[in-house]
Amino acid sequence: MQELEKLKYPIGKYDPPTPISFTQIQEWIEDLACFPQDLIELTQTLTADQLEIPYRPGGWTVRQVVNHLADSHINAYMRFHLTLTEEKPQIRPYLEHKWAELADGKTGDIQLSIAILKAIHARLVVLLKTLTPQDFERTYFHPEVQLEFTMAYLLGNYAWHGKHHLAHIKSTIK
Repeated sequence: MQELEKLKYPIGKYDPPTPISFTQIQEWIEDLACFPQDLIELTQTLTADQLEIPYRPGGWTVRQVVNHLADSHINAYMRFHLTLTEEKPQIRPYLEHKWAELADGKTGDIQLSIAILKAIHARLVVLLKTLTPQDFERTYFHPEVQLEFTMAYLLGNYAWHGKHHLAHIKSTIK
């Protein structure tokens, strides 16, 4: 069981520091800025066969992971904007495992997802760099877990999310 857990969470589960410092926030913004290029470098030489390898037994293929990253980070982009423009908005969860089974997730060209990630991250980083420490204390409500989260938490979660899936891809292509 521990081996499966290590395959699922190769860098561990997201565990944000408390409190989250503004220095940490700046580091996470830099992680988001670098993520698309890190993904490009990791995937640029993958063959069609390598894209169809699951990162763990019963897990998604590398192709599904890359396409999931675009889906997920589109949702993050929306969550940041909602939290900045509304008071404690309720975000909309989505069934990521079902999205990964749709044709664009399962068989789609990863270059399209990488292009989406490049654009979303570029826009998001521009926005995040303009925010104050107080902005990162704004909250949204997640109905699935019935909890409020800060934008600082959201930022750290998505910085972790990119590294988490990069680790899946790295372990698969070894």
